[in-house]
Amino acid sequence: MDWRNRAPHPTLSGLRLYGRRVMLRPLMTGDFPNWSEVRRRNRDWLVPWEPTRPPSQVDPAESRDAFAARCGIRERERANGTAYSFGLFVDAAFAGEVNLANVQRGPIQTGTVGYWIDQQRAGQGYVAEGVVVLMRYAFDELRLHRLEVCIVPRNTNSRRVMDKLDLREEGTSVRMLEINGVWEDHTRYAITAEEWRERQWELCSVWL
Repeated sequence: MDWRNRAPHPTLSGLRLYGRRVMLRPLMTGDFPNWSEVRRRNRDWLVPWEPTRPPSQVDPAESRDAFAARCGIRERERANGTAYSFGLFVDAAFAGEVNLANVQRGPIQTGTVGYWIDQQRAGQGYVAEGVVVLMRYAFDELRLHRLEVCIVPRNTNSRRVMDKLDLREEGTSVRMLEINGVWEDHTRYAITAEEWRERQWELCSVWL
């Protein structure tokens, strides 16, 4: 079998990725109190940029069982190599998430990066650092060839992360995703493995 069709299988429960100030690890059921507190407190900050939750779906921020189910889904995704979701921790405290979704193998070798952070932690470069940590893992360990980040154009906070990292802007996909009940355009940013190799020293020296 072609190695490109296989994802590495680390001990998922022990997976830890470190930057200079942040640590990424899979969320576990025991994280519910902290995750729920941050999500509840940041509802107005986050909901405008997220897909609408179906009325029949329980909000994981309000239900430990729903959060546990969410963690189980994320664990299966990691085991299958289709997505890698991480809690973002600063000073050992939960602060947000940095996720790699839609991982595809075969000839495309790609994934999509998404992120959010507690508003109280915003503007300090923690997300940019976490994205570099994730990029290093995606390119050096998962051996992906391309990562993309898709952002609603008016989401200036998320776009500022891309400005900090100077990721290449590829254009706008019209009405790409349903966000908060509206089909929204998304600006696409990307970096390839070749660009990572060229910029790895620069990005890691600045952020890691």
